[in-house]
Amino acid sequence: TNTSSLSITNLASKLNYPNRFIGIHFFNPAPLMPLVEIIPALQTSKYVSKEIYKLIQKWGKFPVIAKDTPGFIVNRVARPFYSEALKIYEEKIADFATIDYAMKEIGGFKMGPFELMDFIGNDVNYSVTESIFKSFYYDSKYKPSIVQKKYSEAGWLGRKTNKGYYDYNSPQKFKIAKDSKLLNDIFERILAMLINDAVDAYYLGIASKNDIDLAMIKGVNYPKGLIKWGEEKSFSWVVKILDNLYQSYHEERYRCSLLLRKWANKN
Repeated sequence: TNTSSLSITNLASKLNYPNRFIGIHFFNPAPLMPLVEIIPALQTSKYVSKEIYKLIQKWGKFPVIAKDTPGFIVNRVARPFYSEALKIYEEKIADFATIDYAMKEIGGFKMGPFELMDFIGNDVNYSVTESIFKSFYYDSKYKPSIVQKKYSEAGWLGRKTNKGYYDYNSPQKFKIAKDSKLLNDIFERILAMLINDAVDAYYLGIASKNDIDLAMIKGVNYPKGLIKWGEEKSFSWVVKILDNLYQSYHEERYRCSLLLRKWANKN
């Protein structure tokens, strides 16, 4: 499959031998992207999981084991990269190009959030966000953006329609706000949200620390594993940013992972 919105456990339940069923999630384009998420159903035998892991390694891919929950690893943990960037834009803190510039120049990401959403397709990216939002019982942490919904409805899907957040028919030269504090604030806000979700995924048993970090590097080309990045910046640094955001907004999307706070207190 190349979707992370299917329940592997539900699919397995329809089979005569559910212990032989397992999910294998590729990333587009599958021949080029090195990551493969392996998702055992509740019914899957450990033998099948081990054999599939070895098979994918033989293909020269990087397998990671993910719990059967909405979004698996990558599409769950990566949500703030898009959603927080959209919220920053909605609040008129910065435009698309400035947000993308901050994430690339300061964070070292290969593509900014809006460039990446245009590459993926606004219809696809919005659909994934909406699916995860519903699957987590409308947890506001995963709330979709009205801006992206309207772009999708307008048919401004990105590169495949030659217009999304950027116009690919007549490329424009954007004036990037070279305000170092603004750029750093944008980067730190999005990064803190990403680290929080990565640590929370580990806390909830979605995957191991190593697999979460490997998944984000090999699945979406992040410059570093997010949990490792949190260690480097210090978890107390992440908690401080999240707590400041929560104090400003009083929105549940900024709630700090219990494990992240525990790690920060150990520092």
